[in-house]
Amino acid sequence: MKAVSGKEFARLLEKRGWKSKRINGSHHVYCKPGNPARITVPIHGSAALKVGLQRHLMKNAGIGESEL
Repeated sequence: MKAVSGKEFARLLEKRGWKSKRINGSHHVYCKPGNPARITVPIHGSAALKVGLQRHLMKNAGIGESEL
């Protein structure tokens, strides 16, 4: 799996229709109309997301590995 940073993942979410609901420190919370899920993305500069967290966020957002 390709490692991506929080910034890159946030951009990918926004392209797929997720809207930024709020920012609390370095954590950006995204929501999508019609979807009850909330996705919290830690954005720490250009540091890559850890593999387990990235898989969890991808699963919740419905993003496949080919879309990275």
